[in-house]
Amino acid sequence: MKPAKKTPNYDALLLKNQLCFPLYASARAVTRQYTPYLDAIDLTYTQYVIMMVFWEKKETTARDLGEQLFLDSGTLTPVLKSLEAKGFITRRRDPDDERKLRVTVTEKGMALREQALEIPEKVSTCIPLDPEEAKTLYTLLYKLLHELR
Repeated sequence: MKPAKKTPNYDALLLKNQLCFPLYASARAVTRQYTPYLDAIDLTYTQYVIMMVFWEKKETTARDLGEQLFLDSGTLTPVLKSLEAKGFITRRRDPDDERKLRVTVTEKGMALREQALEIPEKVSTCIPLDPEEAKTLYTLLYKLLHELR
């Protein structure tokens, strides 16, 4: 006697059972909240997070920037070129190691920080989490990022 053919369980393929989907959709929704504020200062979201690094560090290498922001060079290079064309950063080869691209914020780029100062507070009012929930989510997301790195 032939054993009965097992019916496959497709539950793992249901969208409602995917952790990746609410992460992806939430990230897109949160990023979309930034759009009107970033449009006002002529930045994309990716340009904005890059500028936040420069407002803190003033100078870094393209490689270190990519590692810090989880961006590959194929994504990072055109964004840096665009920021340079806007006058917010400068790029130059490291004189001690030509393989390294040094990137520095300009005075114009630093001045942009003043225009961006209220953006985090404005966006935080669009996020429907209380402070404790936001802290828990932040902790979990960074745990996930570091584990998957």
